[in-house]
Amino acid sequence: MKKTLPSLLIALAFAAPAVNAASNQEITARHFASLVSGEPKTAELSLFFTMMPKGGDLHNHYSGSIYAEQYLEWVDKQGYCIDKESSRIVTDKAQRTPNCVSAQELVVDNGALRNLLQRWSVKDFYNHSGLQTPPDHTFFETFGYFNAVASTNTNEGLKTLKQRAIDENLGYIETVFEIAPITVDPDFDKSLKNDSTLPQQLDGYLKKLEANPSFNKGIQDYVANVEASSAGIDDENFTMRYQPFVLRFLTPSMVFSQMAAGFKLAMANPKIVAVNIVGAEHFYVSMRDYSLHMKMFNYLKSKYPQVKLSLHAGELALGMVPPEGLKFHIGEAIDVAGAQRIGHGMDIVHERNAAALMKKMRDRKIPVEVNLTSNEFILGVKGEAHPVTVYRKFGVPFVLSTDDAGVSRNNLSNEYVLFASRYKTSYPEVKKLSYDSIRYSFLADGDKQRLLKQLDERFAKFEADVATSLQKPVK
Repeated sequence: MKKTLPSLLIALAFAAPAVNAASNQEITARHFASLVSGEPKTAELSLFFTMMPKGGDLHNHYSGSIYAEQYLEWVDKQGYCIDKESSRIVTDKAQRTPNCVSAQELVVDNGALRNLLQRWSVKDFYNHSGLQTPPDHTFFETFGYFNAVASTNTNEGLKTLKQRAIDENLGYIETVFEIAPITVDPDFDKSLKNDSTLPQQLDGYLKKLEANPSFNKGIQDYVANVEASSAGIDDENFTMRYQPFVLRFLTPSMVFSQMAAGFKLAMANPKIVAVNIVGAEHFYVSMRDYSLHMKMFNYLKSKYPQVKLSLHAGELALGMVPPEGLKFHIGEAIDVAGAQRIGHGMDIVHERNAAALMKKMRDRKIPVEVNLTSNEFILGVKGEAHPVTVYRKFGVPFVLSTDDAGVSRNNLSNEYVLFASRYKTSYPEVKKLSYDSIRYSFLADGDKQRLLKQLDERFAKFEADVATSLQKPVK
């Protein structure tokens, strides 16, 4: 008997394998593609990335991440005042003038508050500003304004950063926390020779430091400060780790003493996971001593090979320094100092043997910490001029990070928005960036696996929420 069409269709339906419904991940990927096709839908991308789990922020400066408004609260808490004309904090009561007011008095003066925010951050720089100086100068000068209170309420500050991270679905921060203890030795500075005898010279200076009670107390005090500051920070939803930093534009004895202290700190406490070097890379001393600093790191790495290094390297653009100054910073950070991560890495296209260097970074899995907002502000580099385009092409791993969210008045979600709206990307790529920020962290393996498992769970929920929100209501 001949089958009717309906009965044939029924038979075929039962005989054919069922077509799987789209997974939540596939639905989320298609939705994301709709947000970046054509003119990027930046408002919707902001919503998407605020909701999306972001593993970690690996290039985060603690003092530069606190917003000016919180520093103002601490000014009054410390009993200081602010000069309304200069926006400088006055800590010495003997130096107070009638123009020096409390923060509470200053914030109700709209003009004085606006002037302060323009000095303590980059607010209004591109809108308009009567206070405008060159952008790199503006950025780096902000720290001098709020330094007087930057280290006075660190537990409260870290709790603020934690809550903001949780609010934008960020589970981990690796922060460049406080400056490593400094020792000054004019005799070492005078006698130093950057030649083949450098290891022996550093041997002698390291022994001298280790015998110095002040140097050792500085390390003990730093560890105690990390423990006190980090109280109540880690829990099942959030984790934070710390990097002592070295200022690169100081004298050689001061720089090496900070490095030595940083390495010893990383050995002394599991919450201290790496050593970093910071400061404007184009300053005269920073450029003059760059190779010396990398050799100092190399020396200490030979003593403490297990200590991790994430080094600011190549935060330079064409014209900031003579052309030859752009050719070696990233290469020496990797080949001489032994850096496991590179912060900024902006001058890669000018480096000697750049293609071979990027192949090495790819093969060794040395990621770049990409900071789109600060790179644009400080260096004027964005869009197709940004080397993230080259790193992607060469397969060099990278992560997105904030740098100084308080100074930039920014957050990590917006870094993802910038990346997605400027570059042709996909949901799998941005999801991988989130995971890579944990994979390339300096967390202990157990903590890393714990956070990766949590990320699996958080992404499953996120994708389910996106899929549910896209369902059309039944009429």
